[in-house]
Amino acid sequence: MQTKVTIARKLQVSADRAWSAIEEVRHLDVWFPSISACSVEGSGSAAKRRLTLEGGLGEMLDIVRSVDPATRRLTYERVESPFPVSSYVGTVEVFTSFDGDAVLVWTVDFESAPDDSDSVAELLAGAIGDGVEGMDTDLAGTAT
Repeated sequence: MQTKVTIARKLQVSADRAWSAIEEVRHLDVWFPSISACSVEGSGSAAKRRLTLEGGLGEMLDIVRSVDPATRRLTYERVESPFPVSSYVGTVEVFTSFDGDAVLVWTVDFESAPDDSDSVAELLAGAIGDGVEGMDTDLAGTAT
């Protein structure tokens, strides 16, 4: 079953500052409480990001498929995951609000068995929401 989860939040930093952080592909272990480690091999499109989950829940591997600074859009594919999904593509976009602050939109399209779809969507919505909050707090505290 194909399912889409979208989290949209206004941040306390400029769109340029938010995009700069997203474009680095790093720091998920700082932003997401559920991620204990994040390592990146390479940069830009084709970068590989390995994520270790808290509590021994496993590891995930993302491959960055596209980074578009002109539209402030990054797309990645999760190719390894301990969760019951058969495909997973995430897109992170940064927009500029009327006051110049960032609006971050994080969308995940995933495929899973119909019985798993709702629980995976709920898990993702909570985890991504927590991560976006963590990102906002981190970037607002280190804004230059």
